[in-house]
Amino acid sequence: MNKFLITSSVVILVLLAGCSTRGKGVYRGAVDAQSYSSNSNHHSATMDKKTYSHPTMKPYVIRGVKYYPTVVSVGDSFSGNASWYGPKFHGKLTSNGETYNMHDMTAAHKTLPMNTIVKVLNLNNGLSTVVRINDRGPFVDSRIIDLSKSAASKINMIGPGTAPVKIEILGFNSKDKTKIPSTQEMKQSVQQKSLEDFSLQIASFTRIEGAIQTQEKYDGTDGYNTIIKDVENENGRVFKVLLRGFKSEQEARDYKENGQFKNAFIVRGDFS
Repeated sequence: MNKFLITSSVVILVLLAGCSTRGKGVYRGAVDAQSYSSNSNHHSATMDKKTYSHPTMKPYVIRGVKYYPTVVSVGDSFSGNASWYGPKFHGKLTSNGETYNMHDMTAAHKTLPMNTIVKVLNLNNGLSTVVRINDRGPFVDSRIIDLSKSAASKINMIGPGTAPVKIEILGFNSKDKTKIPSTQEMKQSVQQKSLEDFSLQIASFTRIEGAIQTQEKYDGTDGYNTIIKDVENENGRVFKVLLRGFKSEQEARDYKENGQFKNAFIVRGDFS
């Protein structure tokens, strides 16, 4: 889906691109599918009020289009085309900070709250399945939901790739499967782990798209990883790309001197 050393807002910004622009990941072997059902014991009929102000509910922009996550109610339904995603993204991060597992019964949606439980009915064959929303996407106008490989197989759409579907809101996940730490928790985690945390700022952008492209391009360079830091200043919003993983200031300084990133400079401390 050291990742929890950044703020929850940064996590969301790096990963909001969802199915189409996830960061680097590690491919993991097959595991037993995590499934859901229409049984109300598996989810709540109402959404936790804390979810209303969660970072994943903030408006975001992908490829020039602004999306507005919205609160929904049990029984709401929507129709459109479904697609699915699998091995290419298996082991990478989802928009809410989880690790995507194509064997789990999950899905991506552009605006539904994370952990919403939905029933997906394939209108071509009458087959249905139940999934939990844990990612953003698909960012294609003609599609409304992106299913995991396992979920897609349940309604026989692996071969076709897409299918017309009706999705119905069944409830909201009542189990805390994914806990994104609060800003204070992450600050404490950073301080406990290391007071000598050094990074190189290698670029900054006023648009998230450029930051995401740079983050992905240089992630893993020479064994270091990249993150995006979202900063608000008097001139507006700035997305800074940081190269991380240096064990000391001297290591960061030596790497800077090798000249790969000409205008880079050292940043010290936590990233809240």
